[in-house]
Amino acid sequence: MSQVLLTSFGSPLGSPGRGDQAAPNLLRVGLVQMRWREDERAHDEALRQGVRLAAAQGARIVCLPELTRSRYFAADEKLAAEADRYLEDLPDGPTTRLAAELAAELGIVVHASLYERAADGGLGYNTAVCVAPDGALLARTRKLHIPRFPGYHEDLCFRPGDTGFPVAAVAGARFGFPTCWDEWFPELARAYGLQGTQVLVHPTAIGSEADLPGFDTQPLWEHTISANGLANAMFMVVPNRVGREGDSDFYGCSFVSDPYGRVLLRAPRDREAVLVADLDLDQCRDMAEFGLLRTRRPELYGPLTEPVGSAC
Repeated sequence: MSQVLLTSFGSPLGSPGRGDQAAPNLLRVGLVQMRWREDERAHDEALRQGVRLAAAQGARIVCLPELTRSRYFAADEKLAAEADRYLEDLPDGPTTRLAAELAAELGIVVHASLYERAADGGLGYNTAVCVAPDGALLARTRKLHIPRFPGYHEDLCFRPGDTGFPVAAVAGARFGFPTCWDEWFPELARAYGLQGTQVLVHPTAIGSEADLPGFDTQPLWEHTISANGLANAMFMVVPNRVGREGDSDFYGCSFVSDPYGRVLLRAPRDREAVLVADLDLDQCRDMAEFGLLRTRRPELYGPLTEPVGSAC
């Protein structure tokens, strides 16, 4: 397997909002940009290679794309009708077992994404998990916002999540693990930011628009996520898919952005990649002290909780 390795070590962009220029407080993170393989064994081996490559570069947590071990089965109604075949139990399903295997082998934390079986047997959840080297489940976060439009028929597969905005202590930092469509909503990023979250990880499956082939959403996607990170003084870690599945072309471009909205690393559009970056966690404090959170006027924000109008 040919994976391009991209790294950003030592926080080379610095922290312009820091007056004392103290030594950076670094956490090394990795992400793996993957294409789906129909052969399950080949797919799992590609995942292993990607995680091992990131760990070999010193990553303490490695993050994987949405629906890590399965195809993107919400791409059309026919695939969605067969989604049940991908349901998994927690905490002992195959995706969590693979994450636990790699976490134990490498002594790191591994993040992954799966289709979680619901207790009532109906539609499942699109769930992100985070597994420690000792097998402990550090995080379990269900996707809150469910897209329903051509190419992304997720309402036929997933029920809206009910876990809210949980923050987990991972590798000495405060992490959140919302999924894909969640990344577009400023309200979600703010909910995490108000809890002092330092890193948001967004496992993602996004690419071409089935009904609008000339509309490239990649620049909008990156700008929105990095701006949400800037507005809330957080790093954003975004592992996406790459490659063609049915009528969908996933555009890769996985990236890491900092609390200033700067992209530290970006993967190619057309090949698998492993990204490893040092996050200077004190940048979150530096940017927060700029005042965006301290000068909020929440007593004025009532309209944000009003029901969505019929025009939407």
